[in-house]
Amino acid sequence: MRTLGGISLASILAIALAGCDTAEQAPPQVEKTQQRFTLKLAETWGPNFPILGDTTKQLAETVDRMSDGRLKITIDSSNKHKSPFGILDLVKAGQYDIGHSASYYWKGKDPNTLFFTTMPFGMTAPEQYAWFYYGGGVELMEEAYARHGVLSFPGGNTGNQMGGWFRKEINSVEDLQGLKIRIPGFAGEILAKLGAKPINIPSGELYTALERNTIDALEWVGPGLDFRMGFHKIAPYYYTGWHEPASELQFLINRRSWDQLPSDLQEILRVAMRAAAYDMYARSYHENAVAWAMIQSEYPNVQVRTFPTSVIAAMRKANDELISEFAEADPLSRQIIDSQARYLAKARTWTAISDQAYLNSLDD
Repeated sequence: MRTLGGISLASILAIALAGCDTAEQAPPQVEKTQQRFTLKLAETWGPNFPILGDTTKQLAETVDRMSDGRLKITIDSSNKHKSPFGILDLVKAGQYDIGHSASYYWKGKDPNTLFFTTMPFGMTAPEQYAWFYYGGGVELMEEAYARHGVLSFPGGNTGNQMGGWFRKEINSVEDLQGLKIRIPGFAGEILAKLGAKPINIPSGELYTALERNTIDALEWVGPGLDFRMGFHKIAPYYYTGWHEPASELQFLINRRSWDQLPSDLQEILRVAMRAAAYDMYARSYHENAVAWAMIQSEYPNVQVRTFPTSVIAAMRKANDELISEFAEADPLSRQIIDSQARYLAKARTWTAISDQAYLNSLDD
């Protein structure tokens, strides 16, 4: 009989087959792969809020289907947790595993996070998504949120937002003096620099605040959501956008909650978040287009305006000054600002020769 190192080949084969039988009889990690998880999600939006709130529902449904019920997500809207602008704190503290909100809502707690929603005069949605996934944006976002023990993922884009609803027409920078306006993020800082008084108000209180003269103007999203809110009944001037060319929401995940998930469920959650985010962008575009197509027939009293050149120039000057101040104040802010500026310079060249050139050619 042939031997190998003093051991017969038959013996080696028997040992190998025995190992195979053992592996087949005792599948590894059965308990782990069948373990079920439930994650609690807190959102900024009220119950059944269209488009933005639908994104979290789609996430929960997709995760449930893809995991065959092993991973479930329960959703608490702002009426339940009572903290629409405190989603970061809720997730950071572990009161919730996941959050869905916009990062500029907590700029007072950590200015480095606000850059990941949008920046005035910045990237459009396609440019911003390219920066997130291929230009280093996601990595910088991970670094910014690491200090909070939280992971952040793109959570859906509204596209270019409208400049807002105003009771009175804006003809000059002087018209901004003392103007009480609901506007969050970096844009609020810009208008404050120009003499306005920015206020942050939850979505459920916007109509009442405008109706009761608590505010003189507000920006929300775009026609797909704005007309449902009824702002046009009070403020007839509807301005085109400058402040949020691409507004990306965020899915926040408590790091400990993430780490407890098996790798396959982490991947399912990652893919489901990306799918829900893209669907929100597509639906936002659709709903805005449908609402805008009806503006003349359904909302004849709405007066669409674009801010005067002098006002835009003043806003851009204030924006540049504030960006410099933020960059000087924090090394990570500078890193994020520089990354966005470099990528925008590259991407905008392509935007100009592709989409913009195409649209311009139709006007010839």
